Amino acid sequence: MMAELKTQRTTASADDLIAGIVNDARRDDCTALLALMKRATGMDPEVWNSGVVGFGTFHYRSSSGQEGDWFPVGFASRKAAITVYLGLSLEEAAPLLARLGKHTTGKGCVYIKRLADVDLVVLEELVADSYARIKQAYG
Repeated sequence: MMAELKTQRTTASADDLIAGIVNDARRDDCTALLALMKRATGMDPEVWNSGVVGFGTFHYRSSSGQEGDWFPVGFASRKAAITVYLGLSLEEAAPLLARLGKHTTGKGCVYIKRLADVDLVVLEELVADSYARIKQAYG
């Protein structure tokens, strides 16, 4: 039997989570990102127990047999940066990432220190595109 994912949806409020961010500039950025992702996905935010604000959900089954529910796109305020989770191969997003502005990447995610460092129109397009690709792939 496969282990259950540690990251699960909660009933916590995204607004409350963001209100709890001590740094004013980071809290403002996360408030703006919340609105941007709501527009880009048409979904209401849900808080996952790792401090992630996710938008939408899909059920997946990996090649290893693990399965579960996950969010197509989301974000979290972490110590070093805001992590934007895109849930897809970043190669597919390369043209948009090239126009995004100052960021770094990880596996399926983008790290942004401040929203002022990136083009918000491009970020919204990136989020909308990623969300649509996940929904198309997983229904």
